[in-house]
Amino acid sequence: MRRVEFLVLIAAGSLLLGADIVKGQPPATPPGLANRPQVLPADRHDRSPALRDLSPIPPSAEGRQPLPPRSVRRGPGREVPSLTDPALQTSAPTSAAPTAVLSFDGVNNINGVLPPDTNGDVGPNHYVQWVNLSFAIYSRAGTLLYGPADGRSLWQGFGGPCESRNDGDPIVLYDEHADRWLMSQFALPNFPKGPFYQCIAVSQTGDPTGAYNRYQFSFSKLNDYPKFGVWPDGYYMSINQFTCSGRIFVNCSWAGQGVAAFPRTEMLGGAAASMVYFDMESVDGTLGGMLPSDLDGAPPAAGTPNYFAQFDDDAWGYSPDQLQIWEFDVNWASPSTSTFTKRAELPTAPFDSNMCGYSRNCVPQAGTSVRLDAIADRVMFRLQYRNFGAYQTLVTNHTVDVNGQDHAGVRWYEIRISSGTPSIHQQGTYAPDANHRWMASAAMDSAGNIAIGYNVSSAQMFPRISVTGRKASDPPGQMTVGEGDIMLGTGSQTHSASRWGDYSLLAVDPADGCTFWFTTEYLANTSSAGWRTRVGAFEIEGCSSGGGGPDPVEAPTNLTVTSVTASQVGLSWTDNSGDETSFHVERCTGTSCSQFSEIAQTGANVTTFTDTTSPNTYSYRTRASRDGTFS
Repeated sequence: MRRVEFLVLIAAGSLLLGADIVKGQPPATPPGLANRPQVLPADRHDRSPALRDLSPIPPSAEGRQPLPPRSVRRGPGREVPSLTDPALQTSAPTSAAPTAVLSFDGVNNINGVLPPDTNGDVGPNHYVQWVNLSFAIYSRAGTLLYGPADGRSLWQGFGGPCESRNDGDPIVLYDEHADRWLMSQFALPNFPKGPFYQCIAVSQTGDPTGAYNRYQFSFSKLNDYPKFGVWPDGYYMSINQFTCSGRIFVNCSWAGQGVAAFPRTEMLGGAAASMVYFDMESVDGTLGGMLPSDLDGAPPAAGTPNYFAQFDDDAWGYSPDQLQIWEFDVNWASPSTSTFTKRAELPTAPFDSNMCGYSRNCVPQAGTSVRLDAIADRVMFRLQYRNFGAYQTLVTNHTVDVNGQDHAGVRWYEIRISSGTPSIHQQGTYAPDANHRWMASAAMDSAGNIAIGYNVSSAQMFPRISVTGRKASDPPGQMTVGEGDIMLGTGSQTHSASRWGDYSLLAVDPADGCTFWFTTEYLANTSSAGWRTRVGAFEIEGCSSGGGGPDPVEAPTNLTVTSVTASQVGLSWTDNSGDETSFHVERCTGTSCSQFSEIAQTGANVTTFTDTTSPNTYSYRTRASRDGTFS
């Protein structure tokens, strides 16, 4: 969520948009089954040219300024007494820090906006990062391949607000079982009135510089803070909804949780698509800040619904502090019969999410009296899902006050789902010293080890980027892997809005199921909003693509040209993995190639392919894949 939204220019003048979750008293009897969904077709869709053939639109400073601070309103509810978090980890790990793999700078504040909303994901050959308001595509070694480009670059020739607007709140995710990329941001051309739009692009191959299937969906309420999860039957989204009024001075009121599912099969193929959308305001207006689950590793059993989660503080009228787990069960054969159902209310160890009275000005920095927004009112991106066979896991986190004195720490959870029933397997609050930790993202590797990436700051420390973790065999509720630094900040942010990022992203490498890739922000010099971003990859010792994740896939060998005619090239190779391994055939023009594009995927254990093409000089390569793991 761009909680610092930007100036939106309209004919009557310039307006500022505020976007905060506002919750009231929960209903006396929390509902289970939601109202019936709306099934809404995309306003438009097309198949784009290859992105690499479209000139990047240069990023530009659009003169947009951040919104002054505005309190998140909660209630009615009771005040939480000062307390020490019972799940608090009070001592720092003594073991070695995670093993660093690489680190490189991502997209910086080239658009002159605040905050960045940093996120990025990794595939077998690329890393893609998108921030407000530009994206870039890198090789896995950190070499820039495309961009940084204005977000509109992806929508050239599409028409409508997706092409004309660049309003941010971006998301990029790698769909490892399809070897595709999902990229999305919203468009608000009519603000403060609707309709509002969600722009979604799904790559046609595993190459993010290639062509995309592009879609535009519309909403009558403001679709703020869109968050996505990849699932076998769909792409799932949560939005924080608002209704806004006014012209010069805009007032936006909380309008409930929205959730939507988009048909993955149709969008992978570029076909017409309709979303299944639930507006939850009339069912339970207190719902908000949900996340959909995002799949890593082995897929769930066929028919498993996508899980959504949110946390609720007893200070808001809930009892006790809890995680809510919901199930989005889509019937694509009859979408109007789809359901969104509360599955569980899971009591947590008590926590206090009231950071600085929700004033936002909470996290101290070196060399300035300006404090930063802790974003303590929602679970933080992602809600990661893994299937270990006998049970499944959900991993997520949120920021809490660890001692009743506005000391920010990271509350993290591992939820296990066994026989369809979710429960909290372990939880902990990581704040082992006087420094503040927030803006976290948590994930689990294929061996069951958990890592957390986050920012660290104090009155004596510039905000830095750090990571920690735990091994699956360690005592529950503790981060046991020493804290490691991905980037030491050398400056503080002095803008009066106090806005830091609204989310970060910790991804797990699909190529090995073990390497974590984390991206968030830092400053090299003290400035109003001179943020930069960093991408860091690291591993926790003991992961070897085991623990319920995909088994290692041996790379194919002996790629051979078996025949050549004026219109065909025959290929064959050796399958070294078997066990339902399929192969991705890629091609580029010329003999010195760095930009391969996928041209085919074979069936299981098929080791031949005939490329029908026009005469030219080509280079080919093949990649093996099984259960989302590539080689």
